[in-house]
Amino acid sequence: MTNPTIISRGLAAAVALTFVQLAATAAQATDYNVGPIQITAPWARATPKGASSGAAYMTITNTGKTPDKVSCVSSDASAECQIHTMVMNNGVMQMRPVEGGLEIKPGETVTLKPGGLHVMLVNLKHPLEQGSTVKTTLKFDSAGTVEVDYPVAAIGAAAPGVPAGGGTMMMQGGGGGGMQMNKP
Repeated sequence: MTNPTIISRGLAAAVALTFVQLAATAAQATDYNVGPIQITAPWARATPKGASSGAAYMTITNTGKTPDKVSCVSSDASAECQIHTMVMNNGVMQMRPVEGGLEIKPGETVTLKPGGLHVMLVNLKHPLEQGSTVKTTLKFDSAGTVEVDYPVAAIGAAAPGVPAGGGTMMMQGGGGGGMQMNKP
């Protein structure tokens, strides 16, 4: 017969460890300001070994009085980075670079998240590993340039601290899962 006290202690320890890991991921996230632009909650997803691309996410708010456009200039984890849009077309996920930069209108908040707009890290130099950080340089046409660190969450995470399968599609590297990436 199994001792319920031992099971309860083991479960409590597992739950406590999970909360510590989630708090560590959340604690790594930093907010950034560049002129009237605020960047909050940056994060990226871990990738499987051999993946050729990865994705990063954030929320961008323009507190200014004029629109601004953002582009991804560089990343320490990939040969190229781009802001991408994603749409479903006849049941096939299609991603395309946002040409000329993503516009953030005055007073607008735009959330880059799984299943929608995202930073696409193209031709990864190495897998994105949970617990590590990806650094990118973002350029705003008016506000200027900012380096952003993206803490890497689990493969398939819907958001930092949300386990894989949290209600969104998992991006596969190497052209898997019906994903189609269109070149400009």
